[in-house]
Amino acid sequence: MTSQRARLGLIGGSGLYDLDGLASAREERIETPFGDPSDSYFTGELAGVPVAFLSRHGRGHRYAPTELNYRANICGLKMLGCDAILSASAVGSLNEKCAPGHAVLPDQFVDRTRHRRDTFFGEGIVAHVSFANPVCPVLSLVLAASAREAGLTVHRGGTYVCMEGPQFSTRAESLLYRSWGADVVGMTNLTEARLAREAEICYATLALVTDWDCWREATEDVSVQTVLAILSENADAARRTMRDAVSRVEESRSCACRDALRHAILTDPKVIPEPAKERLRPIAGRYF
Repeated sequence: MTSQRARLGLIGGSGLYDLDGLASAREERIETPFGDPSDSYFTGELAGVPVAFLSRHGRGHRYAPTELNYRANICGLKMLGCDAILSASAVGSLNEKCAPGHAVLPDQFVDRTRHRRDTFFGEGIVAHVSFANPVCPVLSLVLAASAREAGLTVHRGGTYVCMEGPQFSTRAESLLYRSWGADVVGMTNLTEARLAREAEICYATLALVTDWDCWREATEDVSVQTVLAILSENADAARRTMRDAVSRVEESRSCACRDALRHAILTDPKVIPEPAKERLRPIAGRYF
């Protein structure tokens, strides 16, 4: 590894608010054109690889899913030189095969959010990125291998329903999601994946199953207590997964994520307002 290697971004979700083993750790507060991220970033080296870690909900879990400034979180990682993001999150299972304690590596999403900003563009500049395959396949393979190495039962592939929250699903919603063939339900990862693609950052997520949501009549409905109990059991395995995955990510990757904007910006460069260019410089500056 050399000091010139691009950083890897790590995002910890519910139950994963820190990451031990970070060498030369430094706390960095980043100001982005899109506002303040959830918390400071912790930069350093993990397994000899430069990384930047962010607690998605802030240390102490201060922000609900709808309150998160997703744009600032992803932009901050881009400003720190990250070209890939490995995230971890808690999800409910919609599939009998995906039991609490298992890990799912989703490769598709369904959007059920309503109240959040999920694009860097607009206000004078229009872009439409390809999002048919929203997860980086290279990073997904890496996370799957590392999760198995950490002792987790892994399901690679599947559909993640991203709901608004902060309330859990109604039973009717949970049954509807199952009828769609979805595998897990959560509140955060789709928005991150959308913005990472616009920022030309590879993205994959380790979705840790904590509960059965509320479709399964034979089990107790999801509650914070049940979620925290499983998260507590799996937190160490999630940390081991992240540490191992960092060492497996190749800097040269056969994916299209890092050129997602090449043919996506439709606005004539001559009419893009200067404020829009300035705001988007950390994200798309190489195209102006």
